[in-house]
Amino acid sequence: MLDSGRIIEDRAMRDRLSVFENRTDAGRQLAAPLSSLEMAAEPVICAIPAGGVPPGLEVARALKAPLRMAVVRKVQVPWDPEAGFGAVTWNGRVFLNQSLMNALDLSEAEVNAAVAKAKKNVEERIARFAGGREEPGIKDRTAILIDDGLATGYTMFAAIEAARAVSPREIIVAVPTGSLHAVTFIARKADLVVCLNVRTSRTFAVAQAYERWHDIADREVQELLVQARDMGLF
Repeated sequence: MLDSGRIIEDRAMRDRLSVFENRTDAGRQLAAPLSSLEMAAEPVICAIPAGGVPPGLEVARALKAPLRMAVVRKVQVPWDPEAGFGAVTWNGRVFLNQSLMNALDLSEAEVNAAVAKAKKNVEERIARFAGGREEPGIKDRTAILIDDGLATGYTMFAAIEAARAVSPREIIVAVPTGSLHAVTFIARKADLVVCLNVRTSRTFAVAQAYERWHDIADREVQELLVQARDMGLF
């Protein structure tokens, strides 16, 4: 492990592909450095659904910490749903990347429609996944925000800003993989970033860190949350 102050990475994984079997394996590996950290307060594991739930459950299990949903949804580019120009968070806050919006030449109507779609998705996911909780319950706690990777980092940035609004003691971002650009960007926003597999290539895809990768369906998330509930973590 390399600890450079605000970023902890595994240098043996630097720039490697297919370093995790799947998201569950990634969560188990991520739990190791997190378990050894001295934290400012009792941790709450805040998983960003859907991709952050499998690693989040493994970290919650290892740390014996509560698992909560930090529901964030990217605001999708109308002609490319895989790309986003902003994010909407569980507390209704909207974050837009103005420079990217200008570059994409989006109309006001296109922006408004994309934001409305993201807000609806957030509301649906809170109802489906959050167990009746409107927010993760992180006041005066250590919030550990977890996703399956950082590509641009903008969704995680929105999660950090939303979390700050409810006054946690500290915010730790923990992800199995991330682009160097996104990791350094997020390190300026969080108290600490733990990213095992940092990649410096000009092109980056989260999926390349995993031997087995699939989009996680709502049913799979709900099954994982049943496991968490059975373990007294949710």
